[in-house]
Amino acid sequence: MTPRSSSVSTELQLRLVVPGAASLPVRAGLRYDVTDPYAVQVAFHTGNGSDSEIVEWTFARQLLTDGVTAPVGEGDVQVWPSASAGLPVVCLSLSSPSGKALFEVPVPELVDFLGQTYATVPTGGESQHVDVEAALALLLWAEPET
Repeated sequence: MTPRSSSVSTELQLRLVVPGAASLPVRAGLRYDVTDPYAVQVAFHTGNGSDSEIVEWTFARQLLTDGVTAPVGEGDVQVWPSASAGLPVVCLSLSSPSGKALFEVPVPELVDFLGQTYATVPTGGESQHVDVEAALALLLWAEPET
């Protein structure tokens, strides 16, 4: 029996929606790791070549999953299904104190990525991968905020 992989990752070409202008291509890396089974990390590659920076966001895997078929999310991360140039996309809206961004994510590639994450950790199996003792140790050893 082959052991299951502990992570899933892919690179996607997203489109950054620019009001009043053509959308811009943005490369993004999606990563899912069983050590954080409820979350997906997205690394947005900004700039070109040596000027490239990476901006990372982490949010619930379920949020992306639900956003493929219905509008979901409140606050900083919102996701909803749409179409662009006649092709299905998922709109991913992110806001932070430094600004807002709206991305279009191609549905087939997103669904493929999500399918791989659920093959790695099925729905309902996430709690089997959470190290409760380590999480509690972090909480108990954390210094109080002043």
